[in-house]
Amino acid sequence: MSAEILRMHPDEPEADRVRYVVQCLQSGQVVGMPTDTFYGLAVDPVNLRAVESIYEIKSRMKNKPLSLLIASAEQAYSLSRDIGNNFDKLADKFWPGPLTVIVKASSRLPLRSTANTGNVALRIPDAAIPRAIVEAFGLPITATSANLQHAPECTYAACVRDQIGDRIPLIVDGGPTGRSLPTTIVDLSNGDHHWQILREGAIPTYDIALCLGR
Repeated sequence: MSAEILRMHPDEPEADRVRYVVQCLQSGQVVGMPTDTFYGLAVDPVNLRAVESIYEIKSRMKNKPLSLLIASAEQAYSLSRDIGNNFDKLADKFWPGPLTVIVKASSRLPLRSTANTGNVALRIPDAAIPRAIVEAFGLPITATSANLQHAPECTYAACVRDQIGDRIPLIVDGGPTGRSLPTTIVDLSNGDHHWQILREGAIPTYDIALCLGR
């Protein structure tokens, strides 16, 4: 069965359509939706069956954790522990935006949701649709890219449909995403003095180093 396509305004998401997506997430379904970089796969991160289904859909290695979208920097504090000053510097400078920050996960998140790493990758997207859904859902949502392993990332809903439309029930069509580069990933899980850039993406390494004073 092919996925349902739900059109949604990219800048002013319709409240009734946001509620519909939230109901799907609450029932454990996987939803494809746009972010500010690529289309992603959203589930409730504390629903382990839903989390497991993402790995199956993408044929993703199970030791690779899933990043989470949040609505505010304050929300990050309830999902993590031992956050240092560098987190606040990066959040103030680059959020909302294409920056993923890895920190130690709090006990609120099941270990399986962190791929048994004990760490969690967080970001606030610069896109109205995922932020509206996170706010209405009241929890973070997963944000791994909506593509098959080793296949190109999707910047259009039609690309998601063509790759995995027979594997998920719903795709939110919010038009093309705003960027064609992935997020930059910064690992802060080892403390302020041992930060590391795991992937340079839309935010250059120089800008991260300048922000952190190194």
